[in-house]
Amino acid sequence: MSERPADRYGIAPRRNRRWLPYALGLVVILAGLGVAYVGYKNFGPQDIEPDRVGYDIIDDHTMSVDFKVTRKDPGKPVVCWVRAMSGDTDEVGRREVLVPASTSGTVRINTTLRTTARAGAGNVYGCSDKVPAYLRAE
Repeated sequence: MSERPADRYGIAPRRNRRWLPYALGLVVILAGLGVAYVGYKNFGPQDIEPDRVGYDIIDDHTMSVDFKVTRKDPGKPVVCWVRAMSGDTDEVGRREVLVPASTSGTVRINTTLRTTARAGAGNVYGCSDKVPAYLRAE
């Protein structure tokens, strides 16, 4: 009276899943490469890299910011946004600075900003090679 389940339902064919670990490994490797690529594009070396050297607070409404710009293509002009911030990190002054084309890949610039209140720090917000027409030196 004892029936074996195989007699009742038949023997299920054995599935060969040797490919599964390889497929999962490939997916993990491709995902890692994708993350590495996105990280390199966002945080790797850029075409234009600004670096603040220092700043001087001249008076309650004026500050001087010293910075350098390193470019892959020094023959193209770039625009940099320099800003002054109060002690509360509120922006109290901003200026667009034209960095003209040069023969050197790294250029050092010193610019003066007018501020609406006493500044506590100055920095370079960013740079771009899309120079507006009103800043172009022709």
